[in-house]
Amino acid sequence: MSEYLPGLLLMVVIAVLILAGMAWGWRRRVRRDAGTVVPVRPAEGAATARFAGIYVATTRHEQPLDRLAVKPLDFRAKVAITVTDRGVALDLSGAPTVFLRAEEIAGSGRATWTIDRVVEQDGLVLIAWCAADGTICDSYVRLQGDDPDALVAAIEDLRTSSNPTGAIR
Repeated sequence: MSEYLPGLLLMVVIAVLILAGMAWGWRRRVRRDAGTVVPVRPAEGAATARFAGIYVATTRHEQPLDRLAVKPLDFRAKVAITVTDRGVALDLSGAPTVFLRAEEIAGSGRATWTIDRVVEQDGLVLIAWCAADGTICDSYVRLQGDDPDALVAAIEDLRTSSNPTGAIR
């Protein structure tokens, strides 16, 4: 037994160092992203479409490997998505409602991968939105049992009806 002790201790030390490095990296990322404010507010307007799925991640715009550590969008969760005539509500399990007003939405589309998630071709829905500090963010959801193209179409209809030029205000 004693001949295994040095190896076991080395493995424990390495595991602790790896976990400490991960915690340090996450805290750094949280500090870096502290200026990006997520629009946490109640949904506005009348519902036009509803979808259910899994919220996957939020990243910097067109940088799907650069996760943003912004509450309440920092961890994966079940999500109920409601498109209203005034915006898109993301109701994540155990978190306050994130409501993206139509003028904050920069676009939507389909995606195949983002940080720590790869799915079948176009299996994710991307919602691009502008935070109060001007940061454009991409949030990814994976629908369960609903048509991703219907969500993209509902968001694009909302965007074009409320902002025909497509400019971010």
